[in-house]
Amino acid sequence: MHQEIHPDLEKVLLTEELIQEKVKELGAAITRRYQGTGRPLQVIVILKGAAIFAADLLRRIEIPTRVDFMAISSYGTRASSSGVVRILKDLDHPIEGFDVLVVEDIIDSGRTLNYLLNTLKQRKPASIATCVLLDKPERREVDVDPEFVGFEIPDEFVVGYGLDYAERYRNLPYIGVLKRSLYQEG
Repeated sequence: MHQEIHPDLEKVLLTEELIQEKVKELGAAITRRYQGTGRPLQVIVILKGAAIFAADLLRRIEIPTRVDFMAISSYGTRASSSGVVRILKDLDHPIEGFDVLVVEDIIDSGRTLNYLLNTLKQRKPASIATCVLLDKPERREVDVDPEFVGFEIPDEFVVGYGLDYAERYRNLPYIGVLKRSLYQEG
C-alpha cells in the first residue's frame, strides 16, 4: 500500500507495516516475560507521546494488565532535555508489589526516563522494566537500557505515531524525519 508522505517530512523512517510488526513482536516478548507471575502486569503509559504505541501494544499483550498514565514535562531547549523533570499527572493507583512496565515513545539522553524509573522504584514495585518504541543510543547521557526496544534509530528529529513537534504530526500512522527548516532554532 503506497501512502503519500506528509509535505513537512524529509522521508519516512519507519512504515506503518514495519511498526505494527514490531509491536506484535514486543507484545509477544512481554507476554512471555510476565506469564505465570500470578499477578497482573501494571503498564504505565507516559503521555502524550506513548499513547498510540501503548494502545496498539496493549492489544498484543496476552496476559492480564492494569493500565495507568503519567504525564511528565522535562525542561531544556526544544530539541533536547535538561533532565529536570516535573510530574504533571501522577498515577491513580499504587504500584507496590506489582510488576511494572513503563511504556515510553522514545529515549535519547536517558535523563527523563532515569528520573522516572528512580521515582517509581521508591514506590516498591515487585519489578520494573521499560518498553520504548524508539531508542537513540548515540544521544545517551545517562546509563538507561530499556528491556524492550522497538527500533534503534539515528539521531534525527522524528514525528508520527504519537511523536510530535509543537503538538503536530502525532496522528501520522508512520514515523518520519521532520524537515530541519521546520524546527531549527534561531
